[in-house]
Amino acid sequence: MSTSPAKKSKTTMKIGTHSGTFHADESLAVYMLRLLPRFADAEIVRSRDQAVLEECDVIVDVTGQYDGVKFFDHHQREFTDTFSADFHTRLSSAGLVYKHFGKEIIAEVCGLDDDAEALDTLYLRVYKNFVEAIDANDNGVDAYPTDISPKFKPHGITLPSLVSQLNPFWTEPSDDDALMQRFLIASDLMGTAFKRHVESQGKSWLPAKQFVQKAFADRFQYDNEGRIIVFDDFVPWKEHLFEVERDAGMVGKVLYVLYSDGKGWRIQAVPEAPTSFQSRKALPEAWRGARDEKLDAICGIDGSVFVHVAGFIGGNKTRQGALDMAKLALAL
Repeated sequence: MSTSPAKKSKTTMKIGTHSGTFHADESLAVYMLRLLPRFADAEIVRSRDQAVLEECDVIVDVTGQYDGVKFFDHHQREFTDTFSADFHTRLSSAGLVYKHFGKEIIAEVCGLDDDAEALDTLYLRVYKNFVEAIDANDNGVDAYPTDISPKFKPHGITLPSLVSQLNPFWTEPSDDDALMQRFLIASDLMGTAFKRHVESQGKSWLPAKQFVQKAFADRFQYDNEGRIIVFDDFVPWKEHLFEVERDAGMVGKVLYVLYSDGKGWRIQAVPEAPTSFQSRKALPEAWRGARDEKLDAICGIDGSVFVHVAGFIGGNKTRQGALDMAKLALAL
């Protein structure tokens, strides 16, 4: 999506932001705006000259003004806005643009213009899972209490840190043209990650729910207590399964999920929570770390491929073999 600001027509829309060092929030804000057809070919103006910025159609992260129409800055002392009353993170320019244009952006990226329920779901989910972290970073909010020491340093691989590193070193040219070119790279970096995240939610995660609902409804054909569900192909099932169980008043009932990995079949233990590494019922201790013929001999099921040493996942060459492993694991 990168474009040079040179030789634009008088009718071309203009997106303004500040000159000098750039950051993750305005890099993303600009990209998000340019996902919309009316801003797709917009000229990017980087300046701190008020008169120059006033000529722009929309201005992000500069001028100390916010009206939700033309101005999207968050630096003014009196600004305390959050995404909604359910959030505590102060918005950055990225959050401001997303708050006002997010549903339109999602509809454009995922083709969901006529699905209001899906847009509402994705609008909140994308903010929670992507944009809020950018707001927090720009406003100096730590994800964890500062008295907790991390086991490694993650700062060099976060999106904001990668954007920061795209700014010129003190040994490199830092004129306006050089900074513009680097800003465009930063904007593409942030925007590509954002767009892919939106696509993953709207085109992968959301459609998977109907398959989880059907698999949950069909589960008693594999186990009379409904503890096994089966998918013909992999779908992102974890969060949906917890929601489907909750809606049915049966939280914790499903213990194993089976699906094809394209070559064979996997058996996965359902975690205690969607992001937990602890399983409701891990695969048997005796199977863990074993592979192929050795695993066949231990569990007595042909075609066994492996069981992870932590017991949360295993594999078999066939659907029936994976199902037999799941049924036996329930009995042990």
